[in-house]
Amino acid sequence: MANLIVNIIFVILFVCVIFFLDIKYFRYDFWKRLLVNILVVLIALAIYYLFLVNL
Repeated sequence: MANLIVNIIFVILFVCVIFFLDIKYFRYDFWKRLLVNILVVLIALAIYYLFLVNL
């Protein structure tokens, strides 16, 4: 049960990060926004597999 809660918090956190970056910095530049979103997702996956998969 704790693993499920940690995963949900992790996903919500990274959705908020993507949303904040889109609104704050890359609102009108589609290609930069797309690139940053892809990089944030890749970083989130790396953090998940490095630290949270064995929780």
